[in-house]
Amino acid sequence: MKLIRCGEPGQEYPGVELEDGTQIDVSDFGSDFDEDFFGTDGIQKLKSWLKNNKSQNKLVPAGTRLGPPVKRPSKIICIGLNYAKHAEESGATVPEEPVIFFKATSAIVGPNDDLIIPKNSTKTDWEVELGIVIGKKASYVSKEEAMDHVAGYVLHNDYSEREFQLERAGQWVKGKSCDTFAPIGPYVVTKDEVKDPHNLKLWLKLNGEIKQQSNTSDMVFDVPTVVSYLSQFMSLMPGDIISTGTPFGVGMGLKPQRYVKPGDVIELGIDGLGSSKQVARAWQES
Repeated sequence: MKLIRCGEPGQEYPGVELEDGTQIDVSDFGSDFDEDFFGTDGIQKLKSWLKNNKSQNKLVPAGTRLGPPVKRPSKIICIGLNYAKHAEESGATVPEEPVIFFKATSAIVGPNDDLIIPKNSTKTDWEVELGIVIGKKASYVSKEEAMDHVAGYVLHNDYSEREFQLERAGQWVKGKSCDTFAPIGPYVVTKDEVKDPHNLKLWLKLNGEIKQQSNTSDMVFDVPTVVSYLSQFMSLMPGDIISTGTPFGVGMGLKPQRYVKPGDVIELGIDGLGSSKQVARAWQES
């Protein structure tokens, strides 16, 4: 099942994209796709409800904006340097344990919303990533148990301002959390529809030119390892998103380096998880 949220920012309603691409409004189900939904077996309840109610749901009007498919998760946890070639292009060694940082949930936007280059930014960069959506609270779970706590997967562009991240006291979170720096979606694809999360092609284009092209098989730490590892240090709550790292080909690693400029178009996708597109705009005081 593909979970979507539709409508203007702050007014999104839940929906489902069917196998034929039709999008239906499931507001009558009575629950948005939030922590409570994922934590109370909402996916299975929605599947059962759709068996009797699918034909009665309204279609999502053509051209309706897609919002982030998870309503404000409690946290976005990111794994750094989780592809060996990306570690190399970053001038770092492959880590022996997952590198962890957070991304503010206020950075979340819809998959096709504009990217706003932050005020005073000179090094805004792109990062296509596979996101894991947690479906059940996870605390001190083993690798063998970890997949029982996964609800599904989502496409994420982990935008990064490299000067803020690396050159200003080396604090990654402030280079990752600027507004619009976490476009999520187009949808959450439930776990049952992703045969192997460790064999998915992922790509990113800048103005039509391929910059990143790899496979999740190249991840240093796989999905169950990451979920289990994080759960040793914090409770993972339903709806939380874990972003699993980016492959090589980021702007910082190019020679010469290339960063996002106003007017740039960034497109990205992952097999089975859809694609998204952001147009870069300069920050303007509101």
